[in-house]
Amino acid sequence: MIRVKARSGESVEQLVRRFKKLCEKEGLNRDIKRTSYFEKPSEKRRRRQRKSIKRVAKELGLF
Repeated sequence: MIRVKARSGESVEQLVRRFKKLCEKEGLNRDIKRTSYFEKPSEKRRRRQRKSIKRVAKELGLF
């Protein structure tokens, strides 16, 4: 759960902007987009494999 407390003298627009940035940082937008439509099991498997390859490469210092 993401909570944003209003700072003193902060407008509603600024508060919403901070909330949106936090949501983007947490990756909620990607998750919502991914679950909003059906993904074939083969595509899901391919996406997970790409993610794990990126993670291993990053650990090895290739990226």
